[in-house]
Amino acid sequence: MGIKVNCKELEAVLDITPSQQNVMLVGRHGVGKSEILTKHYANKGIPVIALFLGQMSDPGDLIGLPQRDTLQERTTFLPPWWFPIEEKPVVLFLDELNRARPEVLQTIMDLTLNRTIAGHRLPNGSRIIAAVNDGEEYQLTDLDPALVSRFNVYEFNPSVEEWLLWATKNGIDSRIIAFIQENPAMLDESGDTKLDQGLGKSPDRRGWEKVSNIIKDKKELPAIYKKTIGGIVGVQAAAAFFKSFSNNRVINASDILLNYNKYKVAIRGYRLHEIAILNESICRFFESEKGNDIDATKVAGNLTDYLNAFVNEEKKESFAHFVSLYESGNYPKMMLFILRNAPAAYATIKNFVATL
Repeated sequence: MGIKVNCKELEAVLDITPSQQNVMLVGRHGVGKSEILTKHYANKGIPVIALFLGQMSDPGDLIGLPQRDTLQERTTFLPPWWFPIEEKPVVLFLDELNRARPEVLQTIMDLTLNRTIAGHRLPNGSRIIAAVNDGEEYQLTDLDPALVSRFNVYEFNPSVEEWLLWATKNGIDSRIIAFIQENPAMLDESGDTKLDQGLGKSPDRRGWEKVSNIIKDKKELPAIYKKTIGGIVGVQAAAAFFKSFSNNRVINASDILLNYNKYKVAIRGYRLHEIAILNESICRFFESEKGNDIDATKVAGNLTDYLNAFVNEEKKESFAHFVSLYESGNYPKMMLFILRNAPAAYATIKNFVATL
């Protein structure tokens, strides 16, 4: 077993790792390796150059084309298309490293050790990060131990909660968010229907984003949508997804915080695990962009009414769950909102904590 890191831990690892040390991320496809790297370094003003090594058929794609140097009477190589022109640090992202042809892997040995390729040196401060797919379902090339030894290796394992927060911020359909929150194993399940020739589909994060793009803003989903979605995340995941909302309308954080009175009767019939889903949805609401453009007075009032409904012995566990989220430190924007705008809710939380 390797060293596992989630999104937040990966960003911290990247920040404390010197640029001279290479990093290798191991994980399944579709978990967001390239996206998190691009966003992390974009915030620092450092461009990420992605090379998909599995698509390269010849070392020339990496080292560039040879040319004759008439002055020194020798052959040199023109820099390849991807090589940085300016003397500013870059992040060279070697994706699909273990899908590359052996001759391509040999070409990058010097690159990973000395930051040079065919006589051209990367700008000072540049980093090399590689990503490899792990699993029996992939057609992979065995990596030379000498090459692996040049990387710090981490298993990239982003948490479901991190994806749910990302999904909320990026407008993923609320039905998908509710489904994954209640069925976290369906986010990155690897054991769906197997078809001949390795064509079985199983859900992954990239797939659920595709599903959201198809169903977003569509209240009704005819039967053809089930087949369409099955081709993206697999038959089992699609069937479970449709079953999750076919008989019930999903109540989300916006419903509660903007119009609690309309939904309070329905919420009273919720079981503890369903209330827990609502609690987490509310926390993510404040951390997302939606939480920046709200009627603070209305939201504070509805949040207070929602919490007060649980401050009794019968619903005490539901309130305790919300308090645990509040005190976890994972939702700083929500904590700040309550402190500034909902003093009654803050007092109720503090009184509850004092009785523990």
